[in-house]
Amino acid sequence: MTRFFSRATPLFAVALLAMALPGPDAWGRLAYAIGLPSLAARLLADPAARGVAHYKAGHYAEADAAFAEAGRVSTYNRGLSLAATGDYALSRAYFDAVLFATPADSEARENRAVVDALAPPVIGEGDGAGRIAARSVPAETDPRRVRKPLGDGRRVADDAWLATLADDPGEFLRLRLADEHERRVSLGLIPPQEDGERW
Repeated sequence: MTRFFSRATPLFAVALLAMALPGPDAWGRLAYAIGLPSLAARLLADPAARGVAHYKAGHYAEADAAFAEAGRVSTYNRGLSLAATGDYALSRAYFDAVLFATPADSEARENRAVVDALAPPVIGEGDGAGRIAARSVPAETDPRRVRKPLGDGRRVADDAWLATLADDPGEFLRLRLADEHERRVSLGLIPPQEDGERW
């Protein structure tokens, strides 16, 4: 009998504490603490906490909706719920966002690797100038109104062009930065330098 009381005392103390706290959130936290996540999800008002309870109960679609409502505070958890609902591409994007903010997050990196194995690869098409093409669908289907794609006559990053480059990443980066600077000056985004100095 004393063994029962020694085990029940901490649980009884938590129950008394929860009764002393007002509102259903306290009962929801108590339900979650004693292993009743489905009940906790119905009582919790905070969407982030409600999402965790739904996820723990195996209600992945409801967890995802709660994490979406919670916003940026649940970015990592939204990556998990999206993976659990089968939206691997968006899950990968959420883990990328976590890793952008915290590159040393090893759990996010491991989960992203798992999702990568399940998600179809992203394949982009080049526009002939070494950039990923952004294509819009023309409103008109008349072929006379459709123009040639941009990039004709520009440098193409093919094997022949790559063979002309020295195996010096610093030199390539310097050339790339200089090219980008000239592009921005030509668009008027940066005023031209008066002393003629290039970086």
